Amino acid sequence: MASILSVASYDPPNELPQDQTMEFARELFSDSYQDIERLLKVFANGDIEKRNFAVPLEWFKNDHSLGERNDQYIESATAYSVEAIKKCLANPSFLTRTIDPSEVDAIICVSSTGMATPSLDARIMNKLPFRAETKRVPIWGLGCAGGAAGLSRAHDYCLAYPKSSVLVVCVELCGLTFQKQDQSKSNLIGTSLFADGVACALVSGANSPLIEASAHAYHPVIRSTVSTLMNDSEDVMGWDVKDNGLNVVFSRSIPTIVANWLKPNVDKFMADEGMELSEIDEFIAHPGGKKVLEAYEKALGLSSDKTDLSRQVLKEHGNMSSPTVLYVLEKCMEHPHEHGDKGLVAALGPGFCSEMLLVEWAGGVH
Repeated sequence: MASILSVASYDPPNELPQDQTMEFARELFSDSYQDIERLLKVFANGDIEKRNFAVPLEWFKNDHSLGERNDQYIESATAYSVEAIKKCLANPSFLTRTIDPSEVDAIICVSSTGMATPSLDARIMNKLPFRAETKRVPIWGLGCAGGAAGLSRAHDYCLAYPKSSVLVVCVELCGLTFQKQDQSKSNLIGTSLFADGVACALVSGANSPLIEASAHAYHPVIRSTVSTLMNDSEDVMGWDVKDNGLNVVFSRSIPTIVANWLKPNVDKFMADEGMELSEIDEFIAHPGGKKVLEAYEKALGLSSDKTDLSRQVLKEHGNMSSPTVLYVLEKCMEHPHEHGDKGLVAALGPGFCSEMLLVEWAGGVH
């Protein structure tokens, strides 16, 4: 089994309070909707106070070509990922020493908000002293499910190579996909919800020497993972790729899907592990939005305290797509845990799909 030794997040430099983005949306959408004030309530009622972006607010007021957006994506995503990696490998909250990039055996780079060939991981490796032989695994198109999926694929890698350590880097610049001319309600909702963010996790195999660098008596060990795809659900969430760039697809049915579809998957996953959901101490969920968190609670019978960390991340950062669940995991790992504490990592994304991991605090080294 693989251990999650360290997690770190990095916030892009332009912080925008939610009331400021609401005024921007009022200006942009008012000519298209007579009931604009009613629609703007999604900004006030979404439990988001502020968000961070790679570009300032003025950028969103102008039109941008796909090429211009993508150039900005490559430049910023590379730079921000480098900073997140540095924080993760030198995080004193989780590590007793700084890990050198040359000690990492593979990079899993997760993103869905821009395109790059060579992929971002190659560009990152040119900025930090990784070994030339470091394995590169770029993953594109998983959206909000990408953070949990990245951890799962790192676990798979470490099962195959138990002496290895893997970096999972999730970088999404959702703001760069904003379409000024799109007057749809999906775009309005997306404007109230999505943000930019970057996070990195260090995952080590059972025989990796890096486990000795853990600063805690116990850290989360990945016991099992599961990926589930809902058939014929491509229109629930994702991108329409058009000449002007990536156009958001965001169905109103997502909270209903969570309420009706997720619980059987969670129950089966728990049953396969010989457990019940009531035995889970930490629910580490990607906060897709306020309604999605409410749907989690209702469908799974969770008390609101189980989603406190997810709500905190949503409040302070919005929905950053794939990195968001790692922001929640970082906050969770900062709290003290006892040996045997169990957590369920969960995220939903395009496909429509779910990614889940069962983790257990174990692996004491002190």
